[in-house]
Amino acid sequence: MAGLSPLRRRMIEDMTVRNLSPARQRSYVHAGAKFGRYFGRPPDRWGLEDGRAFQVPLVSTGISWPALNRGVCAWRFFYGLTPGHGEIPERVPYARAPRKLPVVLSAETVGRKVGDIDSERMVIRVEAGKGGKGRSVMLSAPRLGILRTD
Repeated sequence: MAGLSPLRRRMIEDMTVRNLSPARQRSYVHAGAKFGRYFGRPPDRWGLEDGRAFQVPLVSTGISWPALNRGVCAWRFFYGLTPGHGEIPERVPYARAPRKLPVVLSAETVGRKVGDIDSERMVIRVEAGKGGKGRSVMLSAPRLGILRTD
């Protein structure tokens, strides 16, 4: 770790002690560098309000909420380590996940999806399930009877 600033070295050591994955450590160090470029001053001179000031322009660029929250996590981690800061880093808020309304299918669409029921194998084919992945789901005999009635 030669050539690193004392603050960055301390951050890396603390992340290692807390058993953060190497990917998370890289993400936090990258976020710290990004903060430094944005503020144009050393990290030990950042204030708690800077966390909010950093978030506002990012939100206006349309950054995804998970990416924004990764930055907030890095900010909180680093800010909690910086000597001389008595403020609580938890006051820097996380972004909330946008709520999505479920798709309501028309009667015609539901009728076309009957082909997704495989009565012989007792499964239903789900095309866009969790994570946008397709999968087959087991189907019980009583449920198949309910699905087959008009």
